Amino acid sequence: MEWDHDLDAIGLLCPLPVLKARKRLLAMQPGQVLRMQADDPAAVVDVPHFCAESGHELISSAQDGPVQNYLIRRK
Repeated sequence: MEWDHDLDAIGLLCPLPVLKARKRLLAMQPGQVLRMQADDPAAVVDVPHFCAESGHELISSAQDGPVQNYLIRRK
């Protein structure tokens, strides 16, 4: 799948990956997709919770070694 914006949150610890995702998503147009990469173990719980609470759509999440890849569609 294609995405419109990319966010590298590798090396950041909770809550920074979600805070940076929120800031980036606010600057995007509705319907655009953000790809976020993170390696914080807490992101596995934090990112889906953030999407559910904020109304953004978590399109996919996948583990690639130590890195988690998320695709999030802005509401």
